[in-house]
Amino acid sequence: MNYRPQHVLLTAIAAVTAAGAVSCASQGKSAKESDKPMNIVYIMTDDHTAQMMSAYDTRYIETPNLDRIASDGVKFTNSFVANSLSGPSRACMLTGKHSHANGFTDNETSMFDASQPTWPRYLQENGYQTALFGKWHLHNLPQGFDTWEVVPGQGDYWNPRFIQMNGDTITEHGYLTHLITDKSLDWLDKRDKDKPFAILIHHKAIHRNWLPDTADLELYEDKTFPLPDTFHDDYAGREAASTAEMRISDHMDLIYDLKMDHPDSTSFLKGTYQAFVNRMDSAQRARFEAFYQPIRDEFHASNLKGRELAEWKYQRYMRDYAKVVKSLDDNVGRVLDYLRDNDLLDNTLVVYTSDQGFYMGEHGWFDKRFMYEESLNTPLVMLLPEGYEKRGDITEMVQNIDYAPTFLDMAGVPVPDDMHGVSFAPLLKGEHPENWRDAIYYHYYEYPAEHMVKRHYGVRDSRYKLMHFYNDIDRWELYDLQSDPKELNNLYGKPGYEEVTSDMMQKLKKLQEQYDDPIRLKYPIE
Repeated sequence: MNYRPQHVLLTAIAAVTAAGAVSCASQGKSAKESDKPMNIVYIMTDDHTAQMMSAYDTRYIETPNLDRIASDGVKFTNSFVANSLSGPSRACMLTGKHSHANGFTDNETSMFDASQPTWPRYLQENGYQTALFGKWHLHNLPQGFDTWEVVPGQGDYWNPRFIQMNGDTITEHGYLTHLITDKSLDWLDKRDKDKPFAILIHHKAIHRNWLPDTADLELYEDKTFPLPDTFHDDYAGREAASTAEMRISDHMDLIYDLKMDHPDSTSFLKGTYQAFVNRMDSAQRARFEAFYQPIRDEFHASNLKGRELAEWKYQRYMRDYAKVVKSLDDNVGRVLDYLRDNDLLDNTLVVYTSDQGFYMGEHGWFDKRFMYEESLNTPLVMLLPEGYEKRGDITEMVQNIDYAPTFLDMAGVPVPDDMHGVSFAPLLKGEHPENWRDAIYYHYYEYPAEHMVKRHYGVRDSRYKLMHFYNDIDRWELYDLQSDPKELNNLYGKPGYEEVTSDMMQKLKKLQEQYDDPIRLKYPIE
């Protein structure tokens, strides 16, 4: 099996021939010669769910630039995360390892060891220029990059701060999604054109609290979004779901999330919201207030209650979220246009994904965290360089732990044996390996914490999903995704499912052993 070559990769672990091709002996593969080494443009957003990308779902909005990647490249239809939470998901992506192995299990108590091996560091050591712009969110400063500028914590949508490599924190004027793209394109323009590059463009969008660009405020105001069938879910048979604090009806804040500020209104998040909007300059704030004030006046006069209020909140949530997606899509288009206009598409891998999925009213929720499908799934589309001829949908199960080994493999750099993920480069060539994984493993740790989602781990195969909620609870859930894709009917312990349960238990046990998750010692599976 042959992979694209890289002329400039110099490393003690990769033997470089006189022709400049890199040996991938640890993978049992060889790299062919090529005129140009492969570049990587990795674009990742925060909380962008597949339902809100029209290449995956046409019910809600149009995303023409993201769809350009899918239509001209590949779209993964079974793309999953290993831990549906921002920081942990990023750590899995960077290291190719599950959370327990990379050390960043949750956003509350973990600190990412940025000195540990990551795929950008491996590429940097092999002659690549590496850069990162935008959201880092790993509680320290990046390493393994020649250039970086990151936002503190979650970042600010308006007039944001950036931490620079020299340690200074500066404030830039404008909307964050545009600014991250500006910085990325400026770096691409000024890079050393004789070296391959890998750039990570990490957007804050589309993270809570969904502050749109003022240019997009009027969008979607005439659209009524369809209410999900499960919006008024009663969580029967699902104890952990019933106690989570992420319901639009009860936990979505009218001020912080929906901008319905009022002199007489109270919210423990009101001060945080005001700090965000106070970052706007006078012109930005005037446009923002001119748009939202009539909506506030109408809302506070209506005195909505119960289901009517919950469904009103849903519509406002969907509109603001969609507006933030619009700006993101526009900026992805800017990057694609730059690569096209600078003759870079033939030898550049372009990746678009999110750190996890998100609930757009399904089960009455916003946020993520659960192993249920909407947050377990993440969009993943790619434009492929020459030598990778697959186009259209890829249906094999992949996970964000696979990104690191895939990028290294495609760049001709040996994949370390301790990575949990596997390279899906063969899938990009249109191959269907017989030994491809038949199940994925998931583990979520952050409890008690915001949204109060119980700790749980589980396994998903092509049809069934088994989850165990643990710590202050001991509950199992089993779903048949074929007959119950919305995961409403917990089959665990029901007659007739003993064989399925046993089979899934063994798959779970196998994966916990394969990845050496210590949770198996506390909750052993016989």
